[in-house]
Amino acid sequence: MSRPLRVLHLSSGNLYGGIETLLHTVAREQGLHPPLSHAFALCFEGRLAAELRDAGAELHLLGPVRTRRPWSVWRARRVLRALLRSGRFDAVICHSLWPQALFGPAVRAVGVPLVLFQHDALSGRHWLDRWARVTPPDLVLANSRFTAGTLVSVYPQVPWRVTHCPLPLPPPMLEAPERARVREELGAAEGDVVIFHASRIQERKGQRLLLEALGRLRAVPGWRAWFAGGAQRLDEEVYLEGLRAQARHLGLEGRLRFLGQRSDVSRLLRAADIHCHPNLLPEAFGLVFVEALQAGLPVVTTPMGGALEIVDASCGVFVHPEPEPLALALGRLIEDPQTRVRLGAAGPARAAALSDAGGFLRGMEEALRALAEQAVPV
Repeated sequence: MSRPLRVLHLSSGNLYGGIETLLHTVAREQGLHPPLSHAFALCFEGRLAAELRDAGAELHLLGPVRTRRPWSVWRARRVLRALLRSGRFDAVICHSLWPQALFGPAVRAVGVPLVLFQHDALSGRHWLDRWARVTPPDLVLANSRFTAGTLVSVYPQVPWRVTHCPLPLPPPMLEAPERARVREELGAAEGDVVIFHASRIQERKGQRLLLEALGRLRAVPGWRAWFAGGAQRLDEEVYLEGLRAQARHLGLEGRLRFLGQRSDVSRLLRAADIHCHPNLLPEAFGLVFVEALQAGLPVVTTPMGGALEIVDASCGVFVHPEPEPLALALGRLIEDPQTRVRLGAAGPARAAALSDAGGFLRGMEEALRALAEQAVPV
């Protein structure tokens, strides 16, 4: 029997989105595949660090890092090298180009296999792309075929494989009284159709487009909209204030709620009726699409990026990224409960096929074992 492998996951830790959701899932579900054990190294304290501790995961803090302060990078690299020289890790996975660029040289110096988990589309033109290019990884795990297709702009010679992001086993559907209570708390009556959007507060995620479409549905009775996601940067705070002003201008204040950052998105999905995420730019993967399918919701989105690998006609609706077609698609679903039920019913099986946590961990072990066996200690 092969010996167990130990992997160290590197990430920043100061934001919260799809990467952080993946890492929390790995920490919670690693018992599904004991031959691969996981530890985590972050630069910043925050929500992710707290969740990893709550999950009982092994967590190391490298110290705050700012690229405009080189000494903070050198200090964190020194801490990482000391950790890796303990000899306890068979591979290091950098989640996105930021830790790859900053910490790739430190991993290389110790001789531990270096893996990039590619969470975003790459252009090769961004300063971070150019910096990361200096230290190519031994392997890239891409979260979708779409992102893998952009890898050539930074690492044309590095082998890769597509590894869809995992989700934990789904929680049970809400019992009717609990579902009614959640909806009542957020301003939705029993007969209302709730449209749910959850994402980072960024223009490319389509919140402004969704508001424009909802403005066209003001005369349609019986719907409410919930927006989950909080501003994490100054530009996001400015954008969020613009969204609030837009909602007021469109006369939608009584029909929607901005919920801020939430740790109970899966619960809110199970209290909603439609998931709408009309991206203006391609989503690298779109884990929230899978979460919505897992919760039995029809998904309305735009036909680009990773969404094309997740949603199809059995479980969702594609629309062009313009207010009028989006409003028409939402209006039809609001008025047609049978279609909502039919599309929602296909979602859980689709989600399980895409993002089974046990399958994800087995695939990761398979990919890493060959690297670990080839590694030559420095």
